[in-house]
Amino acid sequence: MNKNDKSAFIAIVGRPNVGKSSILNRLLGQKIAIVSSKPQTTRNRITGVLTDGEYQLVFFDTPGMHKPKNSLGKYMVRSVNESVGGVDCCMLVVEAGKEPLQTEINFIEKFKSMQMPAILAINKIDTLKEKDVLMKQILNFSSLYDFNAVVPVSAQNGNGIAELLDELKKQSSEGGHFFEDDTLTDQPERVIVSEIIREKILRLCDKEIPHGTAVVIEKMKTRENGILDIDATIFCEKDTHKRIIIGKNGSMLKKISTFARQDIENFFDCKVFLQTWVKVKEDWRNRERLLQNFGFDEKNFD
Repeated sequence: MNKNDKSAFIAIVGRPNVGKSSILNRLLGQKIAIVSSKPQTTRNRITGVLTDGEYQLVFFDTPGMHKPKNSLGKYMVRSVNESVGGVDCCMLVVEAGKEPLQTEINFIEKFKSMQMPAILAINKIDTLKEKDVLMKQILNFSSLYDFNAVVPVSAQNGNGIAELLDELKKQSSEGGHFFEDDTLTDQPERVIVSEIIREKILRLCDKEIPHGTAVVIEKMKTRENGILDIDATIFCEKDTHKRIIIGKNGSMLKKISTFARQDIENFFDCKVFLQTWVKVKEDWRNRERLLQNFGFDEKNFD
């Protein structure tokens, strides 16, 4: 261990659909967090690890804060609250051109009560036509909290990401690295694979269906010739959802599986043979035993 090595634990927080996962993936240079145009896509805290020379930044990508409607929602909100505690810094992600909303004000109040160092990342600046709107937004948020830095970024094209990384590095302190330098995430491989498959469902299916789905990896084994065999079961809440996910003559399930297999092959750098099935588990989002079986941490339930 180099005595000059520095590290920081950083929680990425914000409303649903502001681009938290996209920013994390940009910072890491590789996709580990699920990205979708639909809100509340991140269910588990995804830990991403970025090592750059003497600096190591450990990120918690949290679910977007929202009013919970079921046991899964309560789990997600508890996960956010746990992430904000016990970190060195919070990165609040907001959408460019938007006024501070109550959720963001609540986060800022939490920062104040904990005297938490915080960086404001204003995402989606590529969607703004007038810079005056951005300047007004910076002033509005800066009047609410003394942020360590305010960085406008675009996760879409990468603008501002290098500047954001520089500011995040400033939050680190000496004490060595907590992970091996080649670590990208502490998530188990099965979790990564299930999240990749779920992302494809989110991207390809009707909006009321994806949040009623969970993906469980039943088998994950490498053959002697290096091919990775994966069996995955997609659980949904209704027979009508099952029919939509499978599609006419299996067309939708084939599309989901093909796109997922390509991403899994890119992540693990090997050939993948992926088999997927769809099963119905009614109201699983309110059944804590099923939620635990699907990999959600039981300590985050009421």
